[in-house]
Amino acid sequence: MNLAPMKIAMHGVTGRMGTNQHLIRSILAIMRQGGVQLSSGDWQPIEPILVGRNPDKLKHLAETVATKETGQSIAWTTDLDSVLADDSVEIFFDAASTQMRPRLLKKAMENGKSVYCEKPIATELESAMELAEIAERTGVKNGAVQDKLWLPGIRKLRMLRDQGFFGDLLSVRAEFGYWVFTGHTADQPAQRPSWNYRNEDGGGMMIDMFCHWEYLINDLFGPVDRVLAHASTEVPERIDESGKPYRCTADDAAYAIFILESGLTCQFNSSWTTRVRRDDLLTIQVDGTNGSAVAGLRECWIQNEAATPKPTWNPDVPQPINFYDNWQPVPNNAEYDNAFKIQWELFIRHCAGDADFPWSLVSAAAGVRLAEAGARSAGDQTWVSIEKAVTHAS
Repeated sequence: MNLAPMKIAMHGVTGRMGTNQHLIRSILAIMRQGGVQLSSGDWQPIEPILVGRNPDKLKHLAETVATKETGQSIAWTTDLDSVLADDSVEIFFDAASTQMRPRLLKKAMENGKSVYCEKPIATELESAMELAEIAERTGVKNGAVQDKLWLPGIRKLRMLRDQGFFGDLLSVRAEFGYWVFTGHTADQPAQRPSWNYRNEDGGGMMIDMFCHWEYLINDLFGPVDRVLAHASTEVPERIDESGKPYRCTADDAAYAIFILESGLTCQFNSSWTTRVRRDDLLTIQVDGTNGSAVAGLRECWIQNEAATPKPTWNPDVPQPINFYDNWQPVPNNAEYDNAFKIQWELFIRHCAGDADFPWSLVSAAAGVRLAEAGARSAGDQTWVSIEKAVTHAS
């Protein structure tokens, strides 16, 4: 059966994440495979239209990039209002500025559009909850990106958990981040846009990454009960896209201890001001009575009780143990598709009436709640309990 194409307006795809992960590796890849296959066996084709403020960038992506990836160009426009008013557009996707997001999502939902967006969905919990309430009132299908759930390393951790590999869980420790160049030195341009380091523009490590840590921790280990956090602006000045220095007003590092409702302790260090000496840009170590695992973005290494070495503390001699030697990689027994593409396919199926989608705006608001709790903890220098006002969809 030939289904009508599902028209998807994509706002804010000229940035690094929007271009690479959402447009090229997700939407254009889905177009290249003929759409999304439904449970009936039919294929749901898609028809994207790119929306933004820069016509040159949009034209390049819609014509040059899209043609290279799929053999055909796609539509683009700078007229956002006309897209939101267009009844033929079924899905509105936003990956632009966090501060603009609530207004755009609200207008899209009021126009009957299904909405899907990057995180955070807002910089404040009140605004995030308002979006969730509008979605419920209008009845539109809705979702937010929670891509890390489908990373190969995280999928392997989940498999180990489900197989009972760890025994009783003891603790979780995560290290995330890398050195983001300030732009002061020639030939070392910054890898991230300048707004990320300005609080007034919605930037900051805590609001950015605690939204990820919330859904990741909740999915793997359970809900967070309370948090103790510290945030820091460790680099006070950076160079913006025009080559001018600017003052950094947002936190570029955040350190947190999350205590789960189960009592499990999760410690997450997040920093744009650290140099990496570990297996990956994100590593999560899970320790249990029967074994431990360390997961990166793609790989996962395990050490069971029988393979655990017995070190002794003796600073007077060189360390005789290479602690990397006693870890075994978890094999790649499955094909791992792009994490963003997997969730896009799930949302398209959901909009086609073919599947549920629990990663809703309600779920995303829980991430904003955790970031708010972390900021309050850092400001007050105390533990902050997580209110139960936001619950995960089941």
